[in-house]
Amino acid sequence: MATVDATDANFETVVLQSEVPVIVDMWAEWCAPCRMIEPYLDEISDDYSEKVLVARVDIDSSPGIAVRYGARSIPMLLFIKHGQVVDKLIGAVPKKQMLKKLLPLME
Repeated sequence: MATVDATDANFETVVLQSEVPVIVDMWAEWCAPCRMIEPYLDEISDDYSEKVLVARVDIDSSPGIAVRYGARSIPMLLFIKHGQVVDKLIGAVPKKQMLKKLLPLME
C-alpha cells in the first residue's frame, strides 16, 4: 500500500472499507504544520506498507469529510479501524506519538 488521496467521492471505499487500519491526514496546501508532518507519514506508509494505509484528505477540495469529522484545526490525524475512528491527534506531532496511537491498531 502507499499513501492515497482520499476525497469526498472515494472516502467510503478507500478508508471506511479498508481491510487494514488507516491514518487519515486532514491537511491543506497552505498549512505549514501539515507539511512538517508529511515526511513522518511517508515513512510510516513505507515502513508499515502491508499493515496500514495512509490516506490524505485535502480539506479545501473535500470539505465534506472535514465537516463530517469536525476538523476545525489541522493537521488532524484520524486513526480508523474497521470503519470506526478509534483515536485522533491534532497538530504537528512527532512520529513517535503517531506510532504510539497506530501500533496497537495493527495487532
